[in-house]
Amino acid sequence: MMAGTSATPSYRMTSDRPAESRTPVTAPADDWQDDGNYASGAPEHDFAVRRITLIVLLVAAIVLPCIYVVVMAYNDLKAREAAASDVTMRTVRVAEEHALKVFDLTETLDARIVDLVQDMKDATVRNQEADIHDALNTIGGGYPQVAAVSIFGASGMLLANSLYYPAPYASIENREDFIGIRDGRVIEHISKLMMGPLKLENIPVFNTGIARRNSDGSFAGMVSIALKSSYFNAFYRDLLGGAKTPMTMALARSDGAVLASYPQLPSAVHTDREATFGNAHNNPRAGVVRVHHGGSDSEIVAYRQVGSYPVYVVCTYRASAIWREWYEHLSVLFLSMFAPSVALWCVIWLSLKRLKAEERAWERWQAEASMRRSIESAYRQSRKMQALGNLVGSVAHDFNNLLMIISSNVQIMRRRNAEHLDKELGAIERALKNGQSLTRQLLGVARKQPLHSETIDVGQWLGSCRELLKTSLGSKSSLVVAIDPGVWPIRVDVAELELAVINLAVNARDAMPTGGRFTVGARNVTLRREDGFPLTGDFAQLSFDDTGSGMAPDVLSRAFEPLFTTKAHGMGTGLGLPQVFAFCERSGGLATIDSAVGAGTSVRLYLPRARAEDITTRPPAAAHVAPHTGLHVLLVEDNSEVAAGTEALLSLLGHRVTYAATGDDALRLIESATDDNAFDLVISDIHMPGRLNGIDLAEAIDKRPEKLPVILVTGYAEELDRTRSVNVRVLSKPFDIALLDAILLEIRDGRDEQHPRP
Repeated sequence: MMAGTSATPSYRMTSDRPAESRTPVTAPADDWQDDGNYASGAPEHDFAVRRITLIVLLVAAIVLPCIYVVVMAYNDLKAREAAASDVTMRTVRVAEEHALKVFDLTETLDARIVDLVQDMKDATVRNQEADIHDALNTIGGGYPQVAAVSIFGASGMLLANSLYYPAPYASIENREDFIGIRDGRVIEHISKLMMGPLKLENIPVFNTGIARRNSDGSFAGMVSIALKSSYFNAFYRDLLGGAKTPMTMALARSDGAVLASYPQLPSAVHTDREATFGNAHNNPRAGVVRVHHGGSDSEIVAYRQVGSYPVYVVCTYRASAIWREWYEHLSVLFLSMFAPSVALWCVIWLSLKRLKAEERAWERWQAEASMRRSIESAYRQSRKMQALGNLVGSVAHDFNNLLMIISSNVQIMRRRNAEHLDKELGAIERALKNGQSLTRQLLGVARKQPLHSETIDVGQWLGSCRELLKTSLGSKSSLVVAIDPGVWPIRVDVAELELAVINLAVNARDAMPTGGRFTVGARNVTLRREDGFPLTGDFAQLSFDDTGSGMAPDVLSRAFEPLFTTKAHGMGTGLGLPQVFAFCERSGGLATIDSAVGAGTSVRLYLPRARAEDITTRPPAAAHVAPHTGLHVLLVEDNSEVAAGTEALLSLLGHRVTYAATGDDALRLIESATDDNAFDLVISDIHMPGRLNGIDLAEAIDKRPEKLPVILVTGYAEELDRTRSVNVRVLSKPFDIALLDAILLEIRDGRDEQHPRP
């Protein structure tokens, strides 16, 4: 069912408030609790406020410190993690600069050594080994990081070395770095960490090597410089500040093999890349990542590539150290916050205990305060509806006058046998009916539509509406009517109920453009407040379910809102569902709506149970013989065109009409009328200029000794409650001539019984 017309909460209830008087009602004062009658003899009014304040303070004293501790602890943890990330990144930058200088220097030394033995055959190198040995000592011996400098032949045999003379017999033909350089896979290779031989025994080193090439580009061997891992370890120790540091510094190859580290790793031979760098795919040159080692153990890892070399400097910060420092800070924070909080809790608890004895007396007054607050809320809502009603009422009054003029003249033409204009009159009557329906919807939403309540049997009434529902639903959709036996009677305005049902059927039709099923049901329900209903008691539930497109939550929340529609421009008025809701509310019930996109819409009308013995029966209309003499009618209407149309209708029915433009003029005519010219009936509009409106005129006539029937004609229900104290009938504009004729015949018959005429 489309929100063709509207939307608010799932259900609402009618606010039971006294009928509005003609005297403007002022808004209730903000300090209504200080009202004299209300406060007379009352205990202190701040008990509930004090109790709520204490409870709020207690909750705040518990929640706020907890929130503060949680927020501070969270922020402190994040700050510590950020600081750890920052210090690791700064540290790794320093280490990267240091390593870059070392490797740049090593590259320079490699180039000098290559130049030293350029184009020398292996035999030549061996023949000049003594001089080359001295040169290697001169080139690399002055640097603390250099452990040894070696020259290897094309077969991998050691030709010369800075530590040994003569060089011992050794071959590296199967070593990874030699193979990679020989095969041309790398220009410069950095080996894994290894233990040095002989003089370098038990000294961990790693080698950097570049190829020796002959002039023709052929491979002549390799130059290798062994770097001490301890040199880097010592630098990292000084950089991190000693053994108590929570950080670990390492130099590692791109495959994760560790070359140097401080503190010393348990096994510094090889570690896989993921363990060393973590998930560093997004930024392979530098970054900070969080590495988890299983369980809750993790580290913050900062890494940077050393220039363009296939090595990285890595700095890790143990998360356990961050957590340990954080726990220490958290314990101090916890004690500093909760020690005074516990004392405050005790004070508040004692205060609440002291209020307990006084609270019983206050509860009686609290109930009254709650009731008055509810009345205020209902009053504010009613003021909103009153503003809408005033706007709608002023428009509807003039609109109803226009409809009245059209209706009167159409009915006159029908009575004058204008069969040749039957088609044109039919079109006017259809337009008139649409206008009446629109006005009725507007006034219904504004709670100003006059209600003519009667008690009906729901089952019989729904059965009689089957054809009307089918017509409203259209031919593409099917109608299912499921009425439980023994459904309670209800007291409603039948015309308003019919309009509500038509609105729901039309909405269902629009929600099912390709067809569907519309199910109408009725059953008895008993509403209870504990079930979430604002009303309690016995109700007849009318259900309307469609299989249409349904409503989105934002549309559903506004479904009962006046003038809200999701239909295309010109297709919806935004009055259908608001009229349904207003009708239920004015009938003492409520309306609910439930819907979901693609799941259809369900509307429930809950109407109060009425007494079965009050069911209105409609006897067949008795045939009336044309009167020998008509009634003398005093017509009171400020709109001259409406008056002219009504006067013509009355004259057509055989009655004599005297016209008065205002209530004041009408009262003067009644008071000055003689017995021969006395009025039999007064038909008056309610809203007129001057001192007296229609209801004032009826009240003035009711106070006269000579009783005179009064029919009030109106387009909306403002001040109609006042008519209950006087003997008047109320007709809604525009009225049907048959209904008016029946009322006039009844009044004529009553007059003739009291005053028979020859």
